[in-house]
Amino acid sequence: MLQKFLGFLVLFLVLGASATGALAQQQKRLAFVIGNAAYPSGALATPANDAGLIAQTLQAAGFDVVGARDVDQESLRGAYRDFLAKVSAAGPDAVVFVYLAGHGAQFEGDNYFLPVDAKIGNPADVPIQAVRVSDLTRPLAALPTKVNIVVLDAARPNDFPQSDQPLAGGLALVDPDPNMLIAFNAAPGTAAPEGKGPYGAYAQALAEMMRDGGLSLEDLFDRTRLRVNEVTQGAQVPWDVSKINTPFVFFDRAPDAPAPKVSEAESQADRTREIRDFDAHDAYVAALDRDTMRGYEDFIVAYPHDPMAKRVRAIIAARREAITWRQTWMRDTPEAYWSYLERYPHGPHAWDARRRLEHFDAAFDPPPSFSVIVYDVPPPPPEEIIYVDRPVLYFDDPDFDFDPPPPVAVVFLPPRPPEFIVLAAPPPPVGVFVLPSPVFVPFPRWINPPHDIVPPPDNIIFNNIHNTTVINNTTINENNQAAQGGGLTTGQKLTAGAVGLGAAALATKVALPPLLQKRAALQQGKQPGLVAPLSKTLATEHALPGADGKTLPLVNGKTVPLANGKTLPLANGKTAVPLVNNGKTLPLVNGKPAVADSRLKTLGKQGEVVTGQGAGAQTGKGKLRKLPTVNGVPVTNGPTVQDKLGKNNPAILSDQNGGKPKKFTRKDLAAGATLAPDGQGTGNGGEGGKKFRKLTGNGGGQAGADTNVQRNVKVNKPNVQVLSRQEKPQFQVQPKPQAHQQERRLPELAKQQPGKKPTCGHPGEPPCKQ
Repeated sequence: MLQKFLGFLVLFLVLGASATGALAQQQKRLAFVIGNAAYPSGALATPANDAGLIAQTLQAAGFDVVGARDVDQESLRGAYRDFLAKVSAAGPDAVVFVYLAGHGAQFEGDNYFLPVDAKIGNPADVPIQAVRVSDLTRPLAALPTKVNIVVLDAARPNDFPQSDQPLAGGLALVDPDPNMLIAFNAAPGTAAPEGKGPYGAYAQALAEMMRDGGLSLEDLFDRTRLRVNEVTQGAQVPWDVSKINTPFVFFDRAPDAPAPKVSEAESQADRTREIRDFDAHDAYVAALDRDTMRGYEDFIVAYPHDPMAKRVRAIIAARREAITWRQTWMRDTPEAYWSYLERYPHGPHAWDARRRLEHFDAAFDPPPSFSVIVYDVPPPPPEEIIYVDRPVLYFDDPDFDFDPPPPVAVVFLPPRPPEFIVLAAPPPPVGVFVLPSPVFVPFPRWINPPHDIVPPPDNIIFNNIHNTTVINNTTINENNQAAQGGGLTTGQKLTAGAVGLGAAALATKVALPPLLQKRAALQQGKQPGLVAPLSKTLATEHALPGADGKTLPLVNGKTVPLANGKTLPLANGKTAVPLVNNGKTLPLVNGKPAVADSRLKTLGKQGEVVTGQGAGAQTGKGKLRKLPTVNGVPVTNGPTVQDKLGKNNPAILSDQNGGKPKKFTRKDLAAGATLAPDGQGTGNGGEGGKKFRKLTGNGGGQAGADTNVQRNVKVNKPNVQVLSRQEKPQFQVQPKPQAHQQERRLPELAKQQPGKKPTCGHPGEPPCKQ
């Protein structure tokens, strides 16, 4: 028995440890994506769309993505700082992807990314106006992450003011930190041509390779380089460098997926094959695939007179100069900069070297003897100088007249997927800073995100990567052919109309960083969580009665004077009631509703629609109550003020209080009682010892049932004061009057006022004469 118990205990512990290990190994994927295009010096065509395409692909791969477009320096730094805090909280198994698209620059060995508010008047402005890339990568490398991928799609022609001390073009060669891969859209020291749109060649090729399941990072970026070089006809050669040893894939490939056209064994054999063993065309592609100095040099040795030899020499020249400058900048001594200037007196970094010499207070010209730096690469041969004797190298420069590269054999790169050859332009962004949301292209059914990742929160793309996506009852994508193994054509990938596209863009948009969410709300004129201010103009279907020259409803069957003194005409002997709420009429004033629907909607407060009125609305029966009138009709169904006063009933002063005057309380005031000080004084209401009496009726008589409250206010002497509920009257203790004093006062209430007609016919009054 004990052995069985111990056996179950061991099994339980093993299973618990396995479950804990599985949870601990779950991978959190986080991404930060920026696309800057709206530069004051000239807008770029593709960076914002490129960032949207990469962000959408990352969403499908299970990344929790935050991103924005057209951000200034302060916003960029603040948003990235918040992102680093998020990465820090994700744990040691986090995978991080950072993508920056826009203008980049290099200055004295450092790379910079330009925010949209950067103003570069001279080279010294770059470190002040731009964000140094190492300020982004170093704190990221300091966190205990599993994989860090940083992509700079920023090597573009800059439009800085002309200077006799120019900056080197493109981006500077860098050395990544451990567990980090850094990729450029163009090789160091070169610039990529600006595309026409809607997407850049690099972003589209990168997204294509990320979508291919099972590709390692090395294969993914090698294929991206080959695809971009093919699409741009050799005008652009991307570059990457990695220190990531952990296996990583964006998507898994299912076991039942179609077999690749080139097996893994064949691919590995071609990579180890000597360049000279290929024919000239494949040798060029093989050298480009390996992207090493040795591979390019082996091609020149094997095929020195091939049309591609000239292009390969330019690639070698740019790479040699970039390596030389990197080692010079790392030494950062006068001897190092003199050594560089001996090799490249007019090279791309010649003025960077002179600026550093000026920093050291050293002469530009080297002394007769100094310690020359020994570099890892030999000096450039004379035929290379033409390609680097300038600030930046363009592979499509007509001065060089390069021949276009040969087609890429399938052994190196499979054909482009039909659905990814031509991508539709994304709908316009749906808000400030928000990235464009491209038309989503579904994945084949055999491509899935890895099973060991933590699903991102509220990610519509991730949950619908190869199923039909339906948003607001609108079909966004169809993927029938993909399930059959064929993939979609460009014209078949979207079945929704423009409304569906707008709904999809809103539902699948990339989340803004928290800082930019607040700034976007401020720029849109509202704070988060507040409702937009109501319009000052009312809709036509809710026009108020009497507006725009329309007639007002009757009150008690009588016409009401308008503001200009005119009276309200009748319509066929009936009240002219304006129409509201899609043709339904308002109820008559005297309790005769003229509508079929008792749940009449009327306007309450500004812009507010209310249903029903009064108690009927509260009980849910929707009954209409009588509207207030002017002359003599009770305001409510309950007792009026006169009823509460007992219709001049002396019981207020006698029966209910033992014949003594009744004291008024706050409860009486709240019930509608009206007070007036005794006598006809000045009506200050603030004198002490004032005695209170009931109001007299019209003409000095007692207030009867026919006496109207509004008439009392208008007719009585100025000494009468109506106390509002906001006012808090102060009462002083009065001595109790004797009974005989009250008997003397009662007849005085019936005294006639001079010039007033005596009252008659009321209780306690003589009958009226016929």
